[in-house]
Amino acid sequence: MQALQKAEHHNCLRQILHGIEKEGLRVTPDNRLSQTPHPKSVGATLTHPYITTDYSEALLEFITPTYQDIGSTLNFLEELHSFTLKQIDPTESLWGSSMPPILEGDDQIPIAWYGTSHRGKMKSVYRLGLAHRYGKAMQVIAGIHYNFSLPDTFWSLLHSLENSEDELIDWQSKGYFALIRNFRRYAWLLMYLFGASPAMDQCFLESQPHCALPLESIGDTTRIMSWATSLRMSDLGYTSNAQSSLNISYDNLTEYTKNLYLAIHTPYADYEKIGLKKEGEYRQLSTNLLQIENEYYSAIRPKRVARSGEKPITALRERGVEYVEIRCLDLNPLLPLGINAVQSRFLDIFLIYCALEESPTIENAESEAIARNFEKTVNEGRRPGLMLENHDQAISMTQWGLTLIDQMKPVAALLDSIHATDDFSVSLHQQRHTLNDSQRTPSAQVLQTLTKHNNSFIDMAQVLSSTHSDYFRAIPCNDSKMNYFSELASQSIRDQQAIEDADTVNFDSFLAQYFADETDR
Repeated sequence: MQALQKAEHHNCLRQILHGIEKEGLRVTPDNRLSQTPHPKSVGATLTHPYITTDYSEALLEFITPTYQDIGSTLNFLEELHSFTLKQIDPTESLWGSSMPPILEGDDQIPIAWYGTSHRGKMKSVYRLGLAHRYGKAMQVIAGIHYNFSLPDTFWSLLHSLENSEDELIDWQSKGYFALIRNFRRYAWLLMYLFGASPAMDQCFLESQPHCALPLESIGDTTRIMSWATSLRMSDLGYTSNAQSSLNISYDNLTEYTKNLYLAIHTPYADYEKIGLKKEGEYRQLSTNLLQIENEYYSAIRPKRVARSGEKPITALRERGVEYVEIRCLDLNPLLPLGINAVQSRFLDIFLIYCALEESPTIENAESEAIARNFEKTVNEGRRPGLMLENHDQAISMTQWGLTLIDQMKPVAALLDSIHATDDFSVSLHQQRHTLNDSQRTPSAQVLQTLTKHNNSFIDMAQVLSSTHSDYFRAIPCNDSKMNYFSELASQSIRDQQAIEDADTVNFDSFLAQYFADETDR
């Protein structure tokens, strides 16, 4: 901190890069998933740099470029929403909640289609594999991914201060893994502060017949957990019995990539029962624990931008960690974008703190405590007097959170000084208030809003989603911006056609070549 406070080192934090990936379901006026294809006027999902689909043809995903300024990131995200909402069926809305609208079985959840190229088919087969492994309902839970990159100057400064003999890129990867370990230790705080999915429609439970969570019924069709912050991150959401057996190490890059590689190449009996093909058609990409790296569910991932045709695991191993992707954030249905600048500024403070704080490796006992802390906060984070575990000691969640907030104050003050603002300290102060008053949390505010809509999750989400969608459609878009996005859409269609025309081998050979890449060993 002393070094970073010097004016000559301010660029180390001024040049932080931010990017956001935000998902949202296209829904019909009767609150069901749209069954129509992704609109051509928006572009080709395989090749568009900013607008694609995630799991389902109805699940839009908006991807911003990276910006140093948080406001610029959010402004671009808003422009993507405005352009897209102007292109899709005017009767459709963009669902603003993480938990989905009315679901009518897997047959009514269309898997995303990326064209006839081998690359496109691989993406669709991967999603079909997810359906066979986990069911489709889990895959249409929406969220926000926050991408965060510290500049080379930051890592260079720390490298020189430590007099490390490591190559700078290796030191940078070590630093990111230290950040990740601390993130895992303290991620429960994010779930308390920003979890926004304590309620859902009962139709989602049809995909979870063995749910053991103590859900309560309110109204005719709504299920809640009174003290929950995020059903999305609970056992109802992104969980997997198969993946619970994985022991992915965050000690260093070598162990992490090795563990992932083994998971991608380790057969799994239940997935072998599904089979690779049926009547000549692929049912999944492989019968192994993971089809590809992205199947591994984690609240945070180390990332490196991959080159064309390069596997993410290869990019990471060969060129090191470039940024981290935060994956545990709910959509806040009370906000048009699901996230705002106040939350983003706190995330910056939190992540810088995680990078600077001491971060020993995580042994098995601590890993289990981390999992329990996260689960408790997700399921009952607003319960008065909730206790967590810190170094084998019971500690009040509120007190631990306030202690962390106090320890982050120097980071917030430094960011304020660098950016000539008080916005970061204001954000930190707001989170302190939220820790002292759980009624200020998004999860509590969602439950409060439910009461205004006859205790109906669907009615509440419909009103909010329609209001936000109308807001995006009403935003003026000048001709140059409209032309820019329209040309991107047209170019993406041309790019997809070129990829389809370039295929020279059959799909079986394409997959065999992809998985036979021995450089991953």
